Amino acid sequence: MLIHTLDTYLQRVGDRPRVLVKITTDDGVEGWSEVYNHGPDLAIPPLLEYLFEQIKGIDARRTSYVAQFLLQSSRFPQGALGLAAISAIDHALWDIAGKAAGVPVYQLLGGVVRDRVKVYAGLYSAPDVPELLDRTTALHESHGYTAFKLSPYRSDIHRTRFGLAAAQLGRYFGDVREAHPDEWEFAFDAHACLWMPQQAVVLGAALAPNDPLFLEEPIRPEYLPAWSRLRSELAVPLATGESLYSTNEFLALLSAQGADIIQPDICVVGGLTQMIKIAHIAEAHYVPVAPHNPMGPLATAANVHFAAATTNFSILEFKPDPVSWCHDPYEPVDGHIPLRPDRPGWGITIDETALLHNDWVHWQRTVPVKPDGSTAWM
Repeated sequence: MLIHTLDTYLQRVGDRPRVLVKITTDDGVEGWSEVYNHGPDLAIPPLLEYLFEQIKGIDARRTSYVAQFLLQSSRFPQGALGLAAISAIDHALWDIAGKAAGVPVYQLLGGVVRDRVKVYAGLYSAPDVPELLDRTTALHESHGYTAFKLSPYRSDIHRTRFGLAAAQLGRYFGDVREAHPDEWEFAFDAHACLWMPQQAVVLGAALAPNDPLFLEEPIRPEYLPAWSRLRSELAVPLATGESLYSTNEFLALLSAQGADIIQPDICVVGGLTQMIKIAHIAEAHYVPVAPHNPMGPLATAANVHFAAATTNFSILEFKPDPVSWCHDPYEPVDGHIPLRPDRPGWGITIDETALLHNDWVHWQRTVPVKPDGSTAWM
């Protein structure tokens, strides 16, 4: 069962471009994955082809070997694009391994430790409460959601006195709580827009009276001692990890006691193979894992299998964007994603006929500009 071919497809998930990957073995078994879109997505297919030439002919079931080989093959530490490509290869091989064994991938990880996977709906905005209530009620009625993630920004933080922006958030979260059942959970994602830890402390203080599920990435990720300080001063759970890439970076964060919850992205850190190692490090530090997952059906499938077999998993981000190329994606029922024990590999089907149509859409991040003309973090 040797790695024989690698094909890429230019598609989209919602309004974002997405590169899909298919690896086929010499005896015809196929494995599928999707690549995280950091931005320069068209750089991914040639990078994947370059990596593929290094692993062609290797037994596709040797997931650990291939992952280690690709990490070592560049000699220098892999960055965002390199690890995204390695993640995609890793996931396609795990899909093959499960199909070859005739079992779901989670069985290869030691079997399940839970019967279903709890999810929250990523809303990524802060709509007025009546509009928010319409959306959360509809999601609860259709899929049983009781947990949601919002933006903490009610105004442009680069053009608003920060204390005023924080006060707006405090009032808003109070109104959100008042309008919803007491048992529902609300997290807030600050998207690493802030640079000063003191501002993040103010933001957390505004949220604290109404008990958020967590405050996500309130400052930039690069300087880990700031996270240690921040966690010691916050009265709300501090979550981060989507901008960290390696087991070493997560070890440094956890050793500094810089997070209450870690959020590695399985399509960023090097794939399921590395994600498992990160989870074990977090478990040794008594820290739960809530994977970052603003992705499509293949990334969600990889996360579901990870979550099913990981003891310190807590909750999974889920963004329900329909796609043309997968007709049986994992979907929440009663706020949880059910497992599929009768389906080998990832347990979903890719419609290759739909992939014949190039559904690519251009997308790039926009950099905010402050009133004085300088740029800011987005």
